[in-house]
Amino acid sequence: MSKLKIKRGDNVIVTTGKKGLKGSTGEVIEVIKKEGRDPRVIVAGLNIVKKHVKPSASNPQGGITEKEASIHISNVALVGKDGKAIKVGYKIEGDKKVRINKKTGETL
Repeated sequence: MSKLKIKRGDNVIVTTGKKGLKGSTGEVIEVIKKEGRDPRVIVAGLNIVKKHVKPSASNPQGGITEKEASIHISNVALVGKDGKAIKVGYKIEGDKKVRINKKTGETL
């Protein structure tokens, strides 16, 4: 599996997708990377879906809850300081490999 350029805690912008979702920004909560499946990300406050929950011991009422659904990683991009999507590259500084903004060359 290839290395992912988006990590937990990054601010991302949705580049394609649903009408209300495209252009939205948020912070990555989780990166889902499973063998044999495409990588996906969960972004805070974006792609909210309603889930029907059966009553249980921890939730005796049950009902309908809202939670964030995953977005395919190809549909999001990192956000630069100007608020636009950026491309990510890598550079070796000393003995560390760091992510850089390909356009400006600054480290992320």
